[in-house]
Amino acid sequence: MTDVHPTDAGVVVRTEHSLGRLTLDRPAAINALDVPMIRALRAALDAWRGDADIDTVLLDGAGDRGLCAGGDVRALYASIVAGRADEVGVFFREEYALNAAIDEYPAPIVAFADGITMGGGIGLAGHAAVRIVTERSRLAMPETRIGFTPDVGGSYLLSRAPGRLGEYLALTGDTMSASDAIHAGFADHFVPSAHLDAIRDALVTRADPSGPAELVLLFDETPEASELAAKQPWIDATFDADTVPGIIAKLRAVGEPEASALADRLTHAAPTALAVTLEAVRRARELPTLRAVLEQEYRLVLWFAHTQPDMVEGIRAQLVDKDRDPHWNPATHDGVTPDTIAAAFSYEPAVPLWS
Repeated sequence: MTDVHPTDAGVVVRTEHSLGRLTLDRPAAINALDVPMIRALRAALDAWRGDADIDTVLLDGAGDRGLCAGGDVRALYASIVAGRADEVGVFFREEYALNAAIDEYPAPIVAFADGITMGGGIGLAGHAAVRIVTERSRLAMPETRIGFTPDVGGSYLLSRAPGRLGEYLALTGDTMSASDAIHAGFADHFVPSAHLDAIRDALVTRADPSGPAELVLLFDETPEASELAAKQPWIDATFDADTVPGIIAKLRAVGEPEASALADRLTHAAPTALAVTLEAVRRARELPTLRAVLEQEYRLVLWFAHTQPDMVEGIRAQLVDKDRDPHWNPATHDGVTPDTIAAAFSYEPAVPLWS
């Protein structure tokens, strides 16, 4: 029997025997997260936390374009330019509390990162106990492209990626295929999208005591070879430099056409976002838990939102006016000083994350 609990928040909540199912339901926006959705997800998880009848949770998305395209950055842009900065803090506090709840949830959460799963979508799927990707999966933390920095625990996952892939993926915002995501530690299993309904059914009807991780293995297949893994030798040899200009110089010296093109991209990317992000990934490697990394990210995102023009400018150029011509401040990497980076990591928000 299916028990559906309708909400008006863009989330469908239902229970099917011992399975709790959460479906993001804003397909026209590729299920981009806003505060009502975050609250609906958290409320359902909180309700099931003490329910002995729910032993597994499934997280998926409506539509065929993706699980979640990220946070609703247009809404954040509107809040900042209207001078409602307090709304920005509310969004991030509630989103990060949800990320932590998923990571620490007592019942296993299975996430279908099918299709586009980026930014805030990584914050949902990336911290689940069982993370499934398909041939349609496209994963990324693209925040630097809008003059921002990876958050939602993204820098935790990036910092745990093999070699220097964390620095590479964080600075470039490049998209991972299913095999790339598994190689980088953002996913666990490759399952063809045609088999997702069978997994849903199996999670509901299974009669044996095996957990969802063991059940998913029945559908797991070997994906094609990871292109990211093939590029890792030159990535590791270049993204180990101490600074962004150092990385760019190493990329130009590699003699690899893709590396040279990447050097050009990074040269014109947001200097402050890249410098802070590089430091964030490296500091995250030394932090022991997701909660500790979320605290670091919270300081950084509010520093960007309250003190830096680049986040608003990046959203304007990429998503509002769509002229793809952002004007960064400072405009060059040499303009980012050690004092700027120190200020970002020492920023104290008016409201603590875990208040």
